[in-house]
Amino acid sequence: MTAQPTSTPFHYIDGKLHCEGVALDRIAAEQGTPVYVYSRGELERAYKAFTGALAGIEHRVCFSVKANSNLGVLSVLAGLGAGADIVSYGELFRWLKAGGDPAKVVFSGVGKTDDEMGKALDAGIMIFNVESDEELDALSKVAVARGKRARVALRVNPDVDPQTHPYISTGLKQNKFGVSMHDAPAILRRAKALPALDIVGIDCHIGSQLTKTSPFTDAIARLVQLILDLRADGINITSIDVGGGLGIDYGKGDALPPSPAEYGDAVRAALAPLTALGVMLLCEPGRVIVGQAGALVASVVFRKTNEAKHFTIIDGAMNDLMRPALYGSFHPMWPVAGGTGAHGLISTRATITTDVVGPICETGDFLGRDRTLPELARGELLAIGAAGAYGAVMSSNYNTRPRAPEILVAGTNYTIVRKRETLEQLIANEVVAG
Repeated sequence: MTAQPTSTPFHYIDGKLHCEGVALDRIAAEQGTPVYVYSRGELERAYKAFTGALAGIEHRVCFSVKANSNLGVLSVLAGLGAGADIVSYGELFRWLKAGGDPAKVVFSGVGKTDDEMGKALDAGIMIFNVESDEELDALSKVAVARGKRARVALRVNPDVDPQTHPYISTGLKQNKFGVSMHDAPAILRRAKALPALDIVGIDCHIGSQLTKTSPFTDAIARLVQLILDLRADGINITSIDVGGGLGIDYGKGDALPPSPAEYGDAVRAALAPLTALGVMLLCEPGRVIVGQAGALVASVVFRKTNEAKHFTIIDGAMNDLMRPALYGSFHPMWPVAGGTGAHGLISTRATITTDVVGPICETGDFLGRDRTLPELARGELLAIGAAGAYGAVMSSNYNTRPRAPEILVAGTNYTIVRKRETLEQLIANEVVAG
C-alpha cells in the first residue's frame, strides 16, 4: 500500500480505518456509501501551517473556494480568519452563507458578468482580479451605475511553465488567463483614467498542483519588477497576489511537493525588493488546505476478471470523483478493514493488481488502474484518499446519480454538512412536456 504524509488524519485503530476518532465503517453504516469524509482537525492544521509560513510578511490568505465549497468547510476556514478567492457570484453567495467576511474576498475569473460584478460590489468585496481590457471597461460602468468604487488588481500572465498537468496550467501565454506582461503598463495607464476604479494590485496564478518552488519564484520575480516599474511610472501598486497552486502528496511515490514552510521561505525571498514599500501579499491556496483532509468512502459491489484485467467495481464513480477520469490522476486507496499504522496505512492482507471502477456506463469511469490492493470482498469498504480538493465540488448527477453526502469529523463526533441528494431533488426543476 502507498505511504501517506504524516499529516493525514486517516489511520487504523484495531484494524479499522478512522478519520480522527471516528471509524469509517460506522459512518458508512449510518450514512451509506459513497460518502465524503473530512477532518476538521486537518483543515485547521493545514490552514495554520500555511499562514504561519508567511509570518513576518503582511499577508492575507484567501482560500480558493473552487477547491471545496461546502458550507461546513468554508465556515471552519472563515472562523480561522481566512479570506476567500472566488470565481463566481455563486461562490461569494456560499462564502457569505458560511459566515465569511466579504471584505476579505478577491474575485477572480475571466468571464464575470455585469450582474456578478454588481452583486460583488454591493457585498463590499476587497478586490476584483481583472483579466482583460474589456473587463475593466465593464467594471467601471457597473461601478458608476451603482455609485460605488471598485478596487482592482490586474491579472498578468508571466509566461512561466508551472510543470504541471496542462489542464491546470494557467500562466503560459497560450492560456486564457490574464494579460501579457508587455501590455500591462499601457492597460493600467488607461485604467487609471476610467471612472470609479481604484488600481491597487497586480495578480497572477500560474497553475495548480505545483511540486517545486522555482515556478513560484520565477513568476514573483517578474511581478516584482513590473510593480517597481509601475510605481516609478506613478501607478501606486499596493498589493501583489501570487495566486495558489502549491501541490500535495497524492501517494504515488513521486518527489514530495514543497512544504508550506519551504514555500513561505521561497516567497519571502522573492518578495524582498518590495519589503520596504508596504506592498501587501495576497495568496489563494486551495488544494494544500483541504486536499489531505478528505476521503471518499465506497462499497465494493462486484468483482470480475476477464482475459486482461481484474476489476473491483465500487459504488463510487466518476460523477463522485472526476479527477482520475479528467486528469488521469492518482489517489491513495486503503481498505477500511484489515490495516495497521497510525501513519503509512499499511494493509496486512495479501494483494492483487486490479482496476477500481464505478458503475457508470463509460470506459473512462475509473478511480484507479492497475492498483495493488487487497482482494476486497463484495460489500467491503474502500477509502480513496486525498479527495478533499476537487472531489465533491466537481461531482455531477451523470447517469441520474444523486451526489454523495459530506461528513465533517471533529474528534470522536461527526456532522453531516451536506445530506445525500434524493431523486426527487434531482427532478424538482423539470417538467414533463405536454
